[in-house]
Amino acid sequence: MEDVEIRLAGAADADPLMPLMQAFNADEAIPWRPDAMRAAFVELTGDPRLGFALVALAAGAPVGYVVVTYGYDLEWAGRDAFVTELFVAASARRRGIAHRLLRDAEANARRHDTHALHLVVRPANEAALALYRHAGFDVIPRVLMTKVLVR
Repeated sequence: MEDVEIRLAGAADADPLMPLMQAFNADEAIPWRPDAMRAAFVELTGDPRLGFALVALAAGAPVGYVVVTYGYDLEWAGRDAFVTELFVAASARRRGIAHRLLRDAEANARRHDTHALHLVVRPANEAALALYRHAGFDVIPRVLMTKVLVR
C-alpha cells in the first residue's frame, strides 16, 4: 500500500473532500445539499468545540475522511461523540484506511476528554459492521430515533 497520511482536516479541505462527501451521501441515500454541507464542514473544522474531521491523503489527494461531532451526556458523565461520517473512496478500500481513520478519530476524541464514541450503521452493511466490531464498537439495546428540525 502506498503511504497514506491521516491528519486533522481544516476548512481548506472542504472543496477537495466534496466528491467523497457526495459519494458518502449517495451510498447512504442522504439527500445531497452541497452548499449547506460544505458550510457545515467549514464551521465544524473552524470550531473545535463542535468536533473534528480527519482526512486520509494518498499522494496528496484525499482518499477518505471521518467526521466526529461532540455531545454531552450524563450517562457517560461528560462529553460523548458521534462518528457521523466515515468514507473511503472505492479505489482505496481494503487497505486498512478506514480502520486507521477510526483509530485516529478515537485517539483524538480521547485527547479531548471524550467518554464514549457512538456511530450509526445500516444493518445490511456487513463490511461496516465487521469493521466497527473489530474496532471495539458494540450494539447497545436502544433504537436511535430522529426528529428533523431543519432541512
